[in-house]
This record gives sequence, C-alpha cells and structure tokens, in this order.
Amino acid sequence: MTVSVVISAWNEEEKIERCLSSLAWADEIIVVDNASSDKTADIARKFTERVYKKSNLPMLNTNKNFGFTKATGDWVLNLDADEEVPPALAKEIRECIKSNPQENGFWIKRKNISFGKWIRHGLWWPDKQIRLFRRGFGQFPCIHIHEYIKVDGVVGELVEPYIHYNYETVHQYLTKIDRYSTSEARLLSDAKHQLSWHDAIRFPVSDFLKIYFAQKGYKDGLHGLVLALFQAFYSFCIFAKAWEAQRFPQRDPEPSVIYEEYIAGGKEAKYWLLTMIIDETQNRLARLVKQIKRKLIRIHA
Repeated sequence: MTVSVVISAWNEEEKIERCLSSLAWADEIIVVDNASSDKTADIARKFTERVYKKSNLPMLNTNKNFGFTKATGDWVLNLDADEEVPPALAKEIRECIKSNPQENGFWIKRKNISFGKWIRHGLWWPDKQIRLFRRGFGQFPCIHIHEYIKVDGVVGELVEPYIHYNYETVHQYLTKIDRYSTSEARLLSDAKHQLSWHDAIRFPVSDFLKIYFAQKGYKDGLHGLVLALFQAFYSFCIFAKAWEAQRFPQRDPEPSVIYEEYIAGGKEAKYWLLTMIIDETQNRLARLVKQIKRKLIRIHA
C-alpha cells in the first residue's frame, strides 16, 4: 500500500519547506501551487517534480480536489503548507494502511500551535480532521471553506496527531479573519438568514462565552483569552459583512433594548464565570454555594 501526500499552497515560501521535510516517508508528494508570487513552487520542486500551477480561487478546496485527482497512491493524505507530520504519525499511517483496514478514511487530531503555544482547549483541540482516505473515495464538497473531506464508506480515527502552525503573528490572524469571514457571510446570504441587529451583539458574545468558558479556553491562559476574543471579533465581522451584502439597511434600535440585550449577555457571562470558578474550586462547601448562585441565575434569567 502506498501513500500520496497532496498539498495546496499559496505564497507559503516561509513554511512549505518545514512541511515537505516531514514527508520523506511518503511514496509521492503532489503540490498544487495556487498562483504564488513568491518562491513556493521553487522550494516545492526541491522535494517533488509533481508541482501543478492553478489559479488562486476563493473556494480553496477546489484546488485540493484537483490535487487528489493527480495522486497515484493507494491512499491520499491531505496537508496544508503550515502543517507537518511527526514521525509517530507517519509510523501509525504506514502500519494502518499495511493492515488493509475496512475503513476508507480516518480522522486525525490536529495539534494547533498558535502564537508559539500548543492550544489545548476551545476550538483548537483535539480539532479532528479527515485527512487520510483511500484514493477515489474522498473529496471536499466545496460548499464552504471550513468543511471536512467527504468519504464514501466507513471512517475510523488514528491516535497520533499532526502539527498545525496555526497563527504565528497577529497580522496573519487578522488577514485570515478578513478572508474567512467573507466566505462565512456569503453562506449566511445563500441560506437566506434573516439578519437582525441583535446578531451584532449575539454573534460575538455567544462565540466568546462558548470558547472561553464552555470549552474551557481559559485553561490556555492569556493565549486562550486572546484567541477567544479574536474568535468573537471574527463572528462580528461575519455579521458586518452580511449586513454589507444587504447594502447596509438602516436600523434604529432603542437604547433601552440594547441595554436589555447587554444585560442578558451579562447574565450569561456571570453564569459561565461561576461555572469556571466551580470547576477550579476544591472546597466542597464553597463549590455548593457557587452552584446555588449559578442556579439562581438561570431561575431569574
């Protein structure tokens, strides 16, 4: 059984060599260069002759699917240029496909490194992705940018993770927010979502509370706080761009209604703050008192 690794990249001259250097174990490497203006393609050719140039499309996954059609291995592993395969995962993949499993695809945990730290909570761990599949049995649906490979047949799960150098600078994060929020806003428009001014508050507040408290992003320290706030801003950008797509319709919400909206958000935040404190409190009596306070918030909401 052989493995083809398919990478789609655009202007990744600073990262792609790290990715390709981790793939010496692969039987074939295919790189789809999305009309890069830097040395991405030149660096890729040091590792493989299978480099194809395509236009840099808004739907990123279209070119990834193109790369899958060029693969000749029995199995395909999909990677981005800012990712790498540790030796432990490479060994597991080899052993897995050698056994000729009944599965046609596998989920693999993604170890996200953001601003120099492995983020272990929130959206970012275990962040499972379908990346390994039997050739001819998987492709991206190409509906939105944050989608999984669709596999025909049974999908299993591997133990070892791959590494994703997610965000190395604030500029990089903000650039991706701009690009991704445009796509997500378009999805809202296509789904005929009835946009309300309330969404300007509810989108970011909901995402922050979910990631920072419900998904325990606070356990990642300042990194977790910053990432949760960035995600809230991302959600606000989605609202703003969806509003823009509707040609900025005017609304005049009453100050009292806006106040009530923020009060409701404040109660929800207080609930999750108490949940965080309860999780971190060792004293049983103190935990009980805080649990009662938390229950009262729900009763009076």
